[in-house]
Amino acid sequence: MSPRGWALLTLAGLTVALLVTVAVFVPWHRPPAPRADQLAALRDLPADQVARGREFRAALRPGSYAALAVGLLIAVALGLTPLGSRLVELVGRPFGGHWIAQAVLGGLAVVLVADLLTLPFSAWRQTVLTRYGLSTNSWGGWAVDLLKSYAVSAVIGAVALFGFYLVIRLAPRWWWALGAAGAALLVVLLSFVLPVLVEPVFNKFTPMEQGALRTELMSMAARDGVPVRDVLVADASRRTTAVNAYVSGLGPTRRVVVYDTLLREAEPAEVTAVVAHELGHAKDSDVAVGTLTGALGVAAAVVALYLLGSWGLLLRLAGVDSIAHPRAFPLVIALVTVAGLVATPVQALVSRRVEARADAHALALTGDPAAFESMQRRLGTVNLGDPDPPRWEYLYSASHPSTVERIAAARAYAREARR
Repeated sequence: MSPRGWALLTLAGLTVALLVTVAVFVPWHRPPAPRADQLAALRDLPADQVARGREFRAALRPGSYAALAVGLLIAVALGLTPLGSRLVELVGRPFGGHWIAQAVLGGLAVVLVADLLTLPFSAWRQTVLTRYGLSTNSWGGWAVDLLKSYAVSAVIGAVALFGFYLVIRLAPRWWWALGAAGAALLVVLLSFVLPVLVEPVFNKFTPMEQGALRTELMSMAARDGVPVRDVLVADASRRTTAVNAYVSGLGPTRRVVVYDTLLREAEPAEVTAVVAHELGHAKDSDVAVGTLTGALGVAAAVVALYLLGSWGLLLRLAGVDSIAHPRAFPLVIALVTVAGLVATPVQALVSRRVEARADAHALALTGDPAAFESMQRRLGTVNLGDPDPPRWEYLYSASHPSTVERIAAARAYAREARR
């Protein structure tokens, strides 16, 4: 069988594995709360809170979607015309056109151009966050965070680009197989490394201080049978007033992280409800499953790129002879950008189902639906969320159930508990 035949077979296998993983591990059997219950929850929320949340989201919406549109146009302009390949060639010229210079420096230049052209939208978003009181970051702090993000992305990107094109040179006929395996391995590696090496670049993490709350949280984790390395507090208040918590890492790097703003704004029972939600993610191995699906997805994408690379029309539009050449990297970015936009609703749907399961876990673990509902109200108030966003936006990009869905679910749990 030819390499192309093996690639087709591999892509089919990876696709099946991805679909099976999603079908088995994503809780599809959990329907959202009835719409009537959601509307009842919406009516119980303070009208001024709902209005302010919707006003804030409406203020963010034009810039957010304009950034998506401009990003897509830039990717298409660089990838489906010779502009991108010429940029890569130009950046590599001072180094004699060496493939490493084209692959690493040229590839980073393409990404940087796209980032710089969409930078005004990021700055505009910062002005909106500041105007509504969600950002406590100065423009200097915002710029430093932006430069840190660029630096981290550049390091990871340089390693990935060098490794990818090195594999192509070493195995020109089978690079897709080695590249897929390497990309999947990188996703797994980052799941371990990011919490330990990258997150501290942006925030300071300290163990939650000893006291009744920490004792309760660690006891709850032990009762839940979830091995948690630690409960850490992030100094989120240095850049935002928003409240949040999350779980990250795998195995020995797993930890629950709580924003210091959450500790300041919420009651202890509400903090417990949030952490119980995060323990639900750990209990159901959501990070591990997410890593697995990410690894399968990126491996399939590498194989798909190899197969698309023989499409003469795309190569002619990009002004390149082969998808495997560093000058074709802008074409790769264009294809990945389009695929990402198409996949967003599916990823959002999967995320909502997983988050709903974690909510159910929190309710069962704490047995305190009142604290859970109170926490959802506080999240909506402090974070200025739209408790019942437009349906089209919800279906396209919402990663969590809406506030009214979550409140309705808590009330349904309370009704069942009283029976």
